[in-house]
Amino acid sequence: MRIAIMGAGGVGGYFGGRLALAGNDVTFVARGAHGDAIRRNGLSAGGTLGEFHVNPAKCVASPDELGEPPDVILFAVKLSAMQSAAEQLLPIVGANTSVYTVQNGVEAADVVGGVLGHEKVVPGIAYISAIISEPGVINTRAAFGALAFGERDGRESARVKAFQETCKAAQFEAQIPPDITRAIWLKFAMLAPMAATTSLIRCGLGPIRTNPRSRALLQALIEEIVALGKAAGVDMRKRDVKDTLKILDGLPPAVRASMAHDLEVGNPLELPWLSGAVVRLGEKHGMETPTHRFFADALAPYEKGRPE
Repeated sequence: MRIAIMGAGGVGGYFGGRLALAGNDVTFVARGAHGDAIRRNGLSAGGTLGEFHVNPAKCVASPDELGEPPDVILFAVKLSAMQSAAEQLLPIVGANTSVYTVQNGVEAADVVGGVLGHEKVVPGIAYISAIISEPGVINTRAAFGALAFGERDGRESARVKAFQETCKAAQFEAQIPPDITRAIWLKFAMLAPMAATTSLIRCGLGPIRTNPRSRALLQALIEEIVALGKAAGVDMRKRDVKDTLKILDGLPPAVRASMAHDLEVGNPLELPWLSGAVVRLGEKHGMETPTHRFFADALAPYEKGRPE
């Protein structure tokens, strides 16, 4: 399968590397020092999910260097770059190209579909904790690495089944949930609270979930998202709060969201599409979201990077 990885960070780098090792024609789109290192030395990964090295690795600085339209584009850029990255893909999205969005948040498929055409987009989720530890090197930090994706109407189309088989052959799990929208919101209910708390409190998830006062904050963040999803017409259920807390309780104590890492190194934050999105969507649906508003306001000075 001919695959382009739009964004070769922790998510795109790991899954793209696995797909390349399985014999697919994979090209990474990456710029800067990371892209230079991939072109020069290949792409390496290490950490909790094992080690691999793709060398040589095909890597271009811009989508217009891809040439022939790919069968699949794994769209794994940061949320802040969604619009511009989708616009860059316009010249190389062919008649048979499918774009799999695996961003955090709940708005990626709509944003990318608005640029490339909603029929081109397959909404998806990445279940992984991974970062670029140095140029050309991906480091995984938890014992899970899987994708989930599916058509909005729930049907198992030929294109999603074909990509699922390709992923399985690359030795990572790929799920096709019966309701991808619900699955995306469930990931959002886990990730946005973890991002907010581990970023602002400046520690791993362990101390946050064991301290009664910070645990109450974590639960309130989850409750607001579950209620918001229901107000937005998503099939969210009362037990989702308890189930999400159980998932968070099962993660390693040192785990932090990628937004916490971005804050630490001075990168721009995905805040507007996480807690910021909860506040924005809450206003749209006439809901108060005071806990997410607090975290969004408290982290606002870091939104565009480390303040001067």
